[in-house]
Amino acid sequence: MQVGDTGRDIQSVLLTTDVTPEVVNEAVVCGCQLIVSHHPLLFHGLKQVCGQTPQAQVVETAIKHDIAIYSAHTSLDSVAGGINTRLADKLGLRAYRILVQSENGDTGLGVIGKLPKPVNYADFIGKVHDILDCTYVRYTRPAHDQVETVALCGGSGAEFIEEAIRQGADVYITADCKYHEFQDADSRIGLIDIDHWVSERHAREIFRDIIEPLGVTCIISKQDKTPIQLWQEQKN
Repeated sequence: MQVGDTGRDIQSVLLTTDVTPEVVNEAVVCGCQLIVSHHPLLFHGLKQVCGQTPQAQVVETAIKHDIAIYSAHTSLDSVAGGINTRLADKLGLRAYRILVQSENGDTGLGVIGKLPKPVNYADFIGKVHDILDCTYVRYTRPAHDQVETVALCGGSGAEFIEEAIRQGADVYITADCKYHEFQDADSRIGLIDIDHWVSERHAREIFRDIIEPLGVTCIISKQDKTPIQLWQEQKN
C-alpha cells in the first residue's frame, strides 16, 4: 500500500502497470477510489510533496481526491499465476515450471517450458512480436534454428540468462538487456529482448481476474503506456 486508507470501501478500481500523473488524473475523471498498479509509485522516500516530480504530483493529486494506491510488483512477479505464468500461457508454453525457485520452492522468478512443437527461430520471434504486441524486439543469433524449450522472465531478467542456458532453453525472453549481455548470449541462446512495459502490462488482466469477482468495477487504464518512443522517419 503506497497511498491512502486501507479501511475505506471501494466501488471502482483503475488498473495500470505504472502510476503516472496521467494515470492518477484518469482515476479522478473515472471516479475510482483505488489505483492498483504493478510497478510501485515510490521506490525511494519522498523528501517533498509539492509537485516538483512526477511521483510527488501523483501523491499530491491522489491525497487531494482521496484515491488510494496499491502496488504489487515482486509479489506478482514470483507467485504462481502471476506475471511469468501469464506470459507463458500467452505464448502457448506447456509443462512449464519455475526457472529460479525461492527457498520454499513454491514461488520464484521466471518460467521454463516447451512449445507444442518446434518452430523456426525467426518465426518464433514474429510470434512473440505479434502475440505480445511488442513495440520492438531485439535479439541475438541462436545456438540453433529450431525453438522448442522457452525460458522467460517479465521485466528486467538478464541476470537469469546463464540459468536459462544451463536448463537447456533454446530462447530466453526478457527486457532491459545490456550490450555485453547480448554479446555473451550471442550464438549460445536466442536472447529475445522486449520492452519492459510490454512484458508486464498483462498484470492489469491478472488484477481484473482477482478483483472483479469481489463485485468491484475494474477499469483498465487508457493512459498507461510505455515511456519508450521509437524514431520512425516520415517519408513522403
